[in-house]
Amino acid sequence: MDKYLYVAMTGASQNALAQKAHANNLANISTNGFQRDLEQARSMPVFGDSFPARAFALTERPGTDFSPGAMIETGRDLDVAVSGDGWMAVQTPDGGEAYVRSASMNVDALGVLRAGNGMPIMGNGGPIAVPPQQKIEVGADGTVSIRAMGEGPRVMAEVDRIKLVQPDLKNMTKGLDGTIHTKDGQPAQADARVTLTSGFLQASNVNAVEEMTAVLALSKQFELHIKMMNSAKEDDQAMTRVLSMS
Repeated sequence: MDKYLYVAMTGASQNALAQKAHANNLANISTNGFQRDLEQARSMPVFGDSFPARAFALTERPGTDFSPGAMIETGRDLDVAVSGDGWMAVQTPDGGEAYVRSASMNVDALGVLRAGNGMPIMGNGGPIAVPPQQKIEVGADGTVSIRAMGEGPRVMAEVDRIKLVQPDLKNMTKGLDGTIHTKDGQPAQADARVTLTSGFLQASNVNAVEEMTAVLALSKQFELHIKMMNSAKEDDQAMTRVLSMS
């Protein structure tokens, strides 16, 4: 009876955590460049002072779905998305590197080129700084070119080149800030094979139907766990009555 109740109790608590993972995916269905979190459940033995005679349910996030989302045309010069495999490098607040698939870029008051999340876009030697200009263009290879103030329409000057990388996906993980990081903490090497598409953003790779179905299934499982806990309680009360009669 004790083991029965323990399995049902841990199943219900971990089921609630699983629902949070899918709810977070649904909440970011319209967030450009969002990579959905994966979720799975398994049984784990309970280790302690004695042999692991019990088991409990465990919900975990084994990784992130790195498949690309659909490309959304915006027509804006500073909206860029990675074509095919690869990532764009941005600078984290602690000075490290993180990686994104898409960025709605803008130039701040200091001339720093930033992604939509506010992180500076990384270039060959650090964050990209853009001098005063009339127009900015981003090439397929990540080259950032500007038309300086007072120059003619045909005069474009190259400022820097966005750092594009293609590290092994096994060495990549999603951070708490929603961006992708390398597991070993080392910056990825630039890869000339990665290309960008200007005037497009990448949509979230969340499938709304799949996530809603998972949430509904988990809700039913949660109800089942509660019923099992109530059944264990009733069985325990019945056993107590039998023992009190004897």
